[in-house]
Amino acid sequence: MKIKSELQVFNQAGEPETPGVIPGLTVKKLAGCADHPAERISVGLATFGPGTHEHLHWHMIETFHYVTAGKGIVRDIEGNSWEVGPGDVVFGPAGLRGAHEWEVKESLSLLTIKGTTSAERAIQFNIDSKTLQSSADMQYLVDRGVADMKQSFYE
Repeated sequence: MKIKSELQVFNQAGEPETPGVIPGLTVKKLAGCADHPAERISVGLATFGPGTHEHLHWHMIETFHYVTAGKGIVRDIEGNSWEVGPGDVVFGPAGLRGAHEWEVKESLSLLTIKGTTSAERAIQFNIDSKTLQSSADMQYLVDRGVADMKQSFYE
């Protein structure tokens, strides 16, 4: 029997950066993309520029962030905040329980893992911290392919 290896070994420095969902955020896709397919996870190296603020939001999937460099503040839906730096882990369970926001003082790099390869399932919903109303911009939903609901969220 002959087994064909699909193991990939590469250096992240050679991967292209793409804009993130907010200005000041870039992402290098490391797994769960066309160049590096994966069945169930999406892995990226996310870099927030100094002064970047990603407002309070939540995902329908689990998110895992491992801080590789820099410093920032992460807050939860209750207003609790933590200063994070290299070696810190931020895990967000699916749904509002995992809602979080990032405030970046100096450049911050994260290894970020999401529990899906589907852009439709990885969307994020913003939360107004005063009213707790949750929403997603229509153009963002269209751009992510969610507007036509080609795929069920519950599969």
